[in-house]
Amino acid sequence: MKYMLLVCGDDTADASGMAPVEPWVEELGERGARLHGHRLALPSEAVTVRVRGGEVLRTDGPFAETKEYVAGFDVLECDSLEEAVEAAARHPVATIGAMEVRPFWPMGEGEDAETAVRALDTELTEAFRERDIDRALACYAPDADIFYCTDGHERQGLDAHREALRDLFASVTGPVTREVLDLRVEVDESVGFTRCRVRVTAERPDGTRIDHTMRVTTGYRDIGLRRVITHEHAVTLKEA
Repeated sequence: MKYMLLVCGDDTADASGMAPVEPWVEELGERGARLHGHRLALPSEAVTVRVRGGEVLRTDGPFAETKEYVAGFDVLECDSLEEAVEAAARHPVATIGAMEVRPFWPMGEGEDAETAVRALDTELTEAFRERDIDRALACYAPDADIFYCTDGHERQGLDAHREALRDLFASVTGPVTREVLDLRVEVDESVGFTRCRVRVTAERPDGTRIDHTMRVTTGYRDIGLRRVITHEHAVTLKEA
């Protein structure tokens, strides 16, 4: 389960004798318990935003005047709350400030990050089957970085990918089969990567077949309500 660790500093505490944070970060990172995190600027650099009666009220500084403030955050993945608390207790700032450990809000069935990535890949496969360019391109971010090396040609960018799909779909009759092989997924709440082989088969009007296999690496980003492809690199392995 994932936990948010809020690192709360104390501006009245003497931090001169505090141990460095780097060994804590390195140790948890090596065993996969710390997924990511970062320090935050001081509260004096914060801006507090409120909306009252339709008016945006902006105040320089933190939302509450207190000697304790959030100095940074870490996202942990632990088997239990006790394990997360134990990790928090070993954070150097715990000796002069406080650590708030809070579980992530539980996701509903089918809402986990890996399921979302696999669903997007399935959507792309269906778009190929229907030879639907718009449906396929809807799986990509507008600024997606795409590189394809197929048929002895290199294509870069979303516009070139659109043209390649248009040429492919126009050159065949019936559905285009997109078969994903050896799919490996690595994701978290914000980004993800997949590595696989993709075999594309279809039939031309003269009865000859298109059959090529590519090695594909894909990067994904969570944009709020869904995931989109932001990077894709594909190279042909076999062509028939």
